[in-house]
Amino acid sequence: MILLQSHSRFLLQTLLNRVQNLEKSVELDYHWVEFDDVRYHVQVSMKNPHILLLSVSLPTPPLEAVFLGGLPFGAIEAIKAAYGVIVQILDPPRDGFNLTLKLNLSKLPPDEEYKHALLVKIASVREVVLGAPLRVILKYLASRTVAPDMDHLVALVHRPNESFFLVPQAEKVTVVFPMRFKDSIDTVLATSFLQEFVESRRTAGLSNAPPCLWSHSPPLELKGATDDALSANAGFVTFVIFPRHVEGKKLDRTVWNLSTFHAYVNYHVKCSEGFMHTRMRRRVESLIQALNRAKPDQEKTKKTAHTRSFKRLSLKDSCTNSSS
Repeated sequence: MILLQSHSRFLLQTLLNRVQNLEKSVELDYHWVEFDDVRYHVQVSMKNPHILLLSVSLPTPPLEAVFLGGLPFGAIEAIKAAYGVIVQILDPPRDGFNLTLKLNLSKLPPDEEYKHALLVKIASVREVVLGAPLRVILKYLASRTVAPDMDHLVALVHRPNESFFLVPQAEKVTVVFPMRFKDSIDTVLATSFLQEFVESRRTAGLSNAPPCLWSHSPPLELKGATDDALSANAGFVTFVIFPRHVEGKKLDRTVWNLSTFHAYVNYHVKCSEGFMHTRMRRRVESLIQALNRAKPDQEKTKKTAHTRSFKRLSLKDSCTNSSS
């Protein structure tokens, strides 16, 4: 199975190109959209070639998700911790965006390896911002405590007007995903995929992975959630995260994998659908070839020396012509 990368490849390539040509005065104005309706806008002016403005628009949060100043809780602290003095948060952000960062590329470290790692981190701004509340909760789990003033049921946005839910406890965090798909075929494929996904967890090699469950009906952990939040045509997936799953470097991987779980499922559903379409087209082509081979050869006409063509008639055809 393929896992999605945490950084935006186009954003990383844009940053690398700008750093390599920092002395050249060029004007950049790029817009693009990535999965789950996350939009980016990069601007560089010729007057200030060392300054890059990066604006990010996040998915529209549902009513149950907590946003503070247009951002998930903990996002500001996460940005400052990840980027330091290189990045300045502009308030207010550009129109139509949740966040605008001012990057001073002249303050990048001289060490090439460290510089590249920092640029990758900047290109992972989606993970830093959207994963901030999840990271806060899982950090407390690593110390076997619960974040203060935390609700029993926490809703976090991950798609436009859709959220997944966390039930934080001192010894574990339960994560529940209502799985929704617009297309009926995608719903059928996703349901089958999720059932197999849960079964694969039982193999011996995945004994240390988080426990995973799938059900048609909402689990008990979602008691108290709104009716809209409980509507899911492909069922509900539940993960149970223990402290061992968020120790050290595992924290970043766990945060990203949980934040993009629906996109991960949707990616493989689309791949499966494309594979089946390819197989069906090949099957149809082979059947057409078989039918073409079964067609009888057309009767060949013969020509005389004077280019007059004639056709050999059967006895039945001769009798018919005589009677006429």
